[in-house]
Amino acid sequence: MFWGAALCLAAGCTSGPPPPVQDTGAYARTVESERAQKDAAFRARDNEDSPIPASDRAAFPGLSYYPVDAKYHVPASLAEAEFNPPVVIELQTSGAERRRMRKAGSLNFTVAGSPLTLTAFADVDARVPTSLFVPFGDRTSGDTTYKGGRYLDLKRTPTGFYELDFNRAYHPYCVYNPSYVCPVPPRENRLAAAILAGERLPAAK
Repeated sequence: MFWGAALCLAAGCTSGPPPPVQDTGAYARTVESERAQKDAAFRARDNEDSPIPASDRAAFPGLSYYPVDAKYHVPASLAEAEFNPPVVIELQTSGAERRRMRKAGSLNFTVAGSPLTLTAFADVDARVPTSLFVPFGDRTSGDTTYKGGRYLDLKRTPTGFYELDFNRAYHPYCVYNPSYVCPVPPRENRLAAAILAGERLPAAK
């Protein structure tokens, strides 16, 4: 797209995909630190944005995760949807209403040697989106992760290349509090692979 090429030239960005993780130890420490910060934010008594009910925060044990694994941090290329007018779909949610979102394109990537694709979505009212929403389900859904799927958030890039970091995949807030209404991944975003990374449900005792 013209505007993307212009931004890329202005920023001096490269045309290739992001490089793989070089220092896996430093990467794992960064992800673990982010997880600890999220637990602290969810637990904070004065955090009005925490999905944990105020009465439960003192006993909140923290979120459960798969171990950090750099093989689930993969490059992806976005095949943008050149639809005119844009394609808007209604995602099912955990409630009765539906969430309208615009298809931004298809993210193509490989995990453990298997080529995979996920549809990325943008806010329906955003003329030039600055972020992408990627809801997905996989073979862990309904077992070790929430049956309604998990999410990834991506900052829009001018190059069309992205880093998909499934170690940062997270559950929607309705997992912790039924008062939240959360979009459900469409059928096209149900992966045949098991993504053993990111947030998971607590292990059965």
